Amino acid sequence: MNNMKEEHKNIPYRRPDETISLDELKSFLWGAATRLRGQIDAAGYKEYIFPLLFFKRISDVYDEQFEDFVAEGGEEYAGMQAAELAIRIPDGAHWRDVREVTENVGQRLVEAFIAIEQANPGEEADGRVIGGLDGIFGPKDGWTNKNKMPDHIITSLIEDFSRYNLGLSSCPADEMGQAYEYLVGKFADDAGNTAQEFYTNRTVVTLMAEILQPQPDESIYDPTCGSGGMLVKCLDFLRQKGHPWQGVKVFGQEINALTASIARMNLYLNGVEDFSIVREDTLAHPAFVDGSHLRKFDIVLANPPYSIKTWNREAFMNDKWGRNFLGTPPQGRADYAFFQHILASMDDKTGRCAILFPHGVLFRDEEQAMREELIKLDFLECVIGLGPNLFFNASMEACIIICRKKKSSDRKGKVLFIDAKDEVTRKNAESYLEQHHIKKIVDAYNAFIDIDGFVKVVDNAAISSNRALISIQSYVVNSDNTQQYDYDESIKEWLNQSVIMHSQVNQFLNIIE
Repeated sequence: MNNMKEEHKNIPYRRPDETISLDELKSFLWGAATRLRGQIDAAGYKEYIFPLLFFKRISDVYDEQFEDFVAEGGEEYAGMQAAELAIRIPDGAHWRDVREVTENVGQRLVEAFIAIEQANPGEEADGRVIGGLDGIFGPKDGWTNKNKMPDHIITSLIEDFSRYNLGLSSCPADEMGQAYEYLVGKFADDAGNTAQEFYTNRTVVTLMAEILQPQPDESIYDPTCGSGGMLVKCLDFLRQKGHPWQGVKVFGQEINALTASIARMNLYLNGVEDFSIVREDTLAHPAFVDGSHLRKFDIVLANPPYSIKTWNREAFMNDKWGRNFLGTPPQGRADYAFFQHILASMDDKTGRCAILFPHGVLFRDEEQAMREELIKLDFLECVIGLGPNLFFNASMEACIIICRKKKSSDRKGKVLFIDAKDEVTRKNAESYLEQHHIKKIVDAYNAFIDIDGFVKVVDNAAISSNRALISIQSYVVNSDNTQQYDYDESIKEWLNQSVIMHSQVNQFLNIIE
């Protein structure tokens, strides 16, 4: 430890009352993460950086609150009040206690994590566990593996974090939340496809929140919540509108243990305390139930895993929660299993959802019967086609499906199709929606009228007669750019291209042989 402190002696340490800008915070956090390069794979950064960030944050906030109590009534008074804080730091488990250790630092860190988790149980109320830190620091084996994380690496990270005060006065909750989301995105970018499980393009989530229009005191649920970014964005929507957000009840489920922990940290670091995040398989074991039915929510939003093949189709065929009311999806594609779970989780009066799906759910033959039932129930309100490259390391195009349990009278029996594939900006190898893109799409959704080449309102009867296809290109056509084709010439060109294609395939096979 002394060597590490010597190494850092020329690095200025912040005064407790000195603020840190958002840019500084982002730069510092990513710099700390890059210390792990060469030691572990990029996909593993999050397993170490997020717990340290959370540990430092809650330690500094605890100190800040304790000092306020001391100023108010002295040391003894502060000790009594500290026992009632939202997050309690037991004796010997503070950041400074771990920082003093010179050997077996990882083991000492794990002991502090466990002590904090045990000192902060969740509160059981309303049929759920609210908040609590049980298991929040995620898997702990890596910290004690000295081949993977030797003492000098952990000590160096601790000294990096010790340079800054991350209390509320120097780093407000909204700034910390933004920095956290930045880090999630950087990890996704650096780790490649391994990060897709927990990151959704935040500009797309902003669009979803703008369409769903969360209201104070509503309940919000994400059945495949990843790092919790969708839930946070819904709360950000209320904050930015100046609406009270503290009364919103937040629910999430996530199958990956580490990712579920990251989601809980994310919510805490964004100032949210009334939340329930459960680590479990949503299809096999839905976490939020009310007797023999799924619990109902005002808002459900999700980016489910696309077309998974490993799931219990037989159990879903006889689902005790009644989530197969549209039918049973094929084994190779569980998309409509998640879809039906979401629909079954929507409140009968206020329930609405926004789901990110691959375009295949709109037209695949094996799901036609389920689409027909969906149209009959008149839950489908809008389908939005998004542009390419809006997801990390994937050029695929996705769509947003909007459903409501109770449509307004002017929208009953109709579906709105929006072709927004051109509403995207590509810059520095990153694709995103700008505010004018979001506004254009939201305005079209609210207007619910035809716009040539962009929006089409279609009756349910017309959809049903068209094999229940809900693909956007089946209905949105730009009359100004409609190209006329000669049938005979088109067939001839298709045959020519087919011959060329087969020839190229044969050449490729010969090269392989």
